[in-house]
Amino acid sequence: MSLDIDQIALHQLIKRDEQNLELVLRESLLEPTATVVEMMAELHRVYSAKNKAYGLFNEESELAQALRGQRKGEEAFLPFSRAATGRLRDELAKYPFAEGGIVLFCQYRYLAVEYLMVAVLNNLSSMRVNEELDISSTHYLDINHADIVARIDLTEWETNPESTRYLTFLKGRVGRKVADFFMDFLGASEGLNAKAQNRGLLQALDDFAADAQLDKSERQNVRQQVYSY
Repeated sequence: MSLDIDQIALHQLIKRDEQNLELVLRESLLEPTATVVEMMAELHRVYSAKNKAYGLFNEESELAQALRGQRKGEEAFLPFSRAATGRLRDELAKYPFAEGGIVLFCQYRYLAVEYLMVAVLNNLSSMRVNEELDISSTHYLDINHADIVARIDLTEWETNPESTRYLTFLKGRVGRKVADFFMDFLGASEGLNAKAQNRGLLQALDDFAADAQLDKSERQNVRQQVYSY
């Protein structure tokens, strides 16, 4: 997987009681070590495989305005991420179900496309057995069950301002208002539905194949070319 990290920052939200979410902000960016790259590659893979919806920044989006400034060099990535985490805390505090978590901001490149990924990940505890067969506790990021994640296609956003496909986010689990506070934080509104778009694309391919009277192997070849694109 050809994934290159440009900049990555982690912060933390800790729920102390029903009213308070404590903010813990890093003083420096993470170094893109092999372990960090492996973690981001896994998050990218998990995110790409999940059901997503498209969104669009609203004109008054504070995140979009701050991101434009950061991309123009008006603000470094670390203070951008720290300020954004503060806004996320303020949005989360409005909801009684609010939980804490590790807040991740990562600008990275994958197949010549630049992305910004924003995620809130659960930091869970587990047990491990070492080589001496002793048991100890360990912590890990629950990437496989991440559901508070959004990704901005920076290349698309900056080169095609009229695009409706530059922002995607995960659809939350039934019964959770994940999308509500996260969309408020992003300053975005839901646009296209990715699954519906895929169904429409498949139907268009089938219609094209029927009109062109393609045989089975030719239809499969056309589909493969579209998937590759």
